[in-house]
Amino acid sequence: MLDHVTIGVTDIERAKAFYDRALRPLGIERLYAEGEGLGYGANKKAFFWIGPRAERQTGAHIAFASPDRATVDAFYEAALAAGGVDNGKPGLRPHYPRQLLRRLRARS
Repeated sequence: MLDHVTIGVTDIERAKAFYDRALRPLGIERLYAEGEGLGYGANKKAFFWIGPRAERQTGAHIAFASPDRATVDAFYEAALAAGGVDNGKPGLRPHYPRQLLRRLRARS
């Protein structure tokens, strides 16, 4: 079982503004600020953490659960509005039959 994910970002303030806004439609909010790290989650449980890193991190794939397509679309639009970058055509994937994917990445 996955407990949490932590990623490094080069601009913590920019990342904070992005994730504060982009995760809101999924019911995920910033719960903790520990040192320079920020913890996001729901129901008092942080499961997504960001922290400062000197260089840009690559190679991570993170999937957030959503109750329906409308929420996925709201997350996608909020992420783009918060400065995210589209990272591939949104849609169903045959190898993930129960998932509607909206691919994007943060600029930080």
